[in-house]
Amino acid sequence: MRTTVIIALLIGMAGVWYAFVPAAVLAQDEEPIRWMSWEEAVAANEQVKKKFIVDVYTQWCGWCKRMDATTFKDPDVIDYINKYFYAVKLDAEQKGDIEFQGTTFKWVAGGRNGVHTLAYSLLDGRMSYPSIVYLTENFERIAISPGFKRPADLMKELQWVAEELYTRISLQEYRLQH
Repeated sequence: MRTTVIIALLIGMAGVWYAFVPAAVLAQDEEPIRWMSWEEAVAANEQVKKKFIVDVYTQWCGWCKRMDATTFKDPDVIDYINKYFYAVKLDAEQKGDIEFQGTTFKWVAGGRNGVHTLAYSLLDGRMSYPSIVYLTENFERIAISPGFKRPADLMKELQWVAEELYTRISLQEYRLQH
């Protein structure tokens, strides 16, 4: 009898928890962002053209981990990125070579943990983490956006890029207006 009461209480508590947990938390594990390596995104772009969102991060970056755990788990962010972008995770300190457009990008020793030259190139040498780089379908840089972003702020940037508003207004002006 005591076991039955305990089981009933546990089931009841689980039901109460489920009723009050935000839908965003429950949806987190349903469909994640389809992160790709640089090479995978380049290959996919040969088949279907899309813009790129490149999350430049490091293993030791606390704000990068926080963005992964919060902003990149938001259902609206996930849906929008998966629909309009090739999402690339680029470790700015990775040691593997990346071949792209006739150039071999490599890891170079120096600083805290060295730097990968593709990350260095994408960020114009301004190594700040996390940083997001937006690229056109033809790998032309649209913008570099350093720092942690909450879901609403990232959504503004994503829309600015996907809707090609960058051709008419700067990101800073767009942020002020929206």
